[in-house]
Amino acid sequence: MKKKLLVVFTGSMELGGIEKSLIGLLDAIDYEQYSVDLFLYGHHGSLYSQINKNVNILPEVKELAYTRESLMTKIKHGAFYSVWRRIIDGFRHLPNDDSWNLILKHEVKKLSGTYDLAMSFFLPFDLIRDHVDARCKVGWIHTDYSSVEGINYEELRQSYSGLDKIVAVSSACGETFTKLFPELRGNMMEVENILPQSIIRKDAEAFDGENEMPVIKDGFRLLSIGRYCTAKNFDNVPAICSCLLKKGFKVKWYIIGFGGDEELIRQKIAAAKMEEYVILLGKKENPYPYIKACDLYVQPSRYEGKSVTVREAQMFAKPVVITAYPTSGSQLEDGVDGVVVPMDNEGCADGIAKLLDDPKKMQSLSEACRRRDYSNQKEVEKLYELLR
Repeated sequence: MKKKLLVVFTGSMELGGIEKSLIGLLDAIDYEQYSVDLFLYGHHGSLYSQINKNVNILPEVKELAYTRESLMTKIKHGAFYSVWRRIIDGFRHLPNDDSWNLILKHEVKKLSGTYDLAMSFFLPFDLIRDHVDARCKVGWIHTDYSSVEGINYEELRQSYSGLDKIVAVSSACGETFTKLFPELRGNMMEVENILPQSIIRKDAEAFDGENEMPVIKDGFRLLSIGRYCTAKNFDNVPAICSCLLKKGFKVKWYIIGFGGDEELIRQKIAAAKMEEYVILLGKKENPYPYIKACDLYVQPSRYEGKSVTVREAQMFAKPVVITAYPTSGSQLEDGVDGVVVPMDNEGCADGIAKLLDDPKKMQSLSEACRRRDYSNQKEVEKLYELLR
């Protein structure tokens, strides 16, 4: 039987929830029946080596890979058209989007042949729209756009309007999207994040996370993971942690990640005098030994699509706390396999304190997680249906 042809577009394989869910999807595909090409804007990132070996990674387009890098980086990697555009645009005071569009027009060739299914995990959707022929084109929604500040909704509408199907990673994520764009409701479908459970459990045994997160006698190790950005709300962790300490709890709060808000978070740690209690562990290619070591996983986000790291913590049967962001209802079952707490710092601290003060509740959350399958391996069948 002739294999169906699939192509996936995404930015890079840097450490993040979107990239992890792509790794899970690529691992779940049946390569006896499907052939997969992967178009990466940049061939780099901590997760690049984890791409399934059956996937054909298409050649890198240097002009795309380094378009937003410095002039010296562009020159170093031979992205000379991008260098020329940067200089010309500087003289003409053109916005970056104009340069991006010209690079797509002049430097990116249309993929040869026709695919059965083209999927884009990454905005904008220029490549999937203009540079590939496919019987079905699909784009992902990974976040709650109604909570993102400064977004151009008309551009977003145009991007998603050119697709045959729109995939939301949770029902709540899809509902917030269709409230913004009700005319696109008929194109919506839900495909939850797929997690490579066997790889995750194997990686958790690579080393002992307690070396950096030692046991606290009569205390608790809290852990959060994510990019240092507005959405994750890590800048409020020092204030929340301070409240917990004032309530008499012995806690240390560890944060794994990287990103543009690191300096802001460090400033907040210093201002709250939390240097001893809020510890930035930085970027970790393998976060799973740390998840295994923690006593409580906390996702204090301002908004989410569906947090991959929350699901990973639940896979390790860890008690989980999330804030009441708009899509929190589709993240977990409140009071059963996790707890939803208020978004404000004091309310968040009160919710965490109530749980830490109730070991039976902590245990029941863990037991509920053990009974559930968070890998979502069967979700790939929904994509197969598009090809039948």
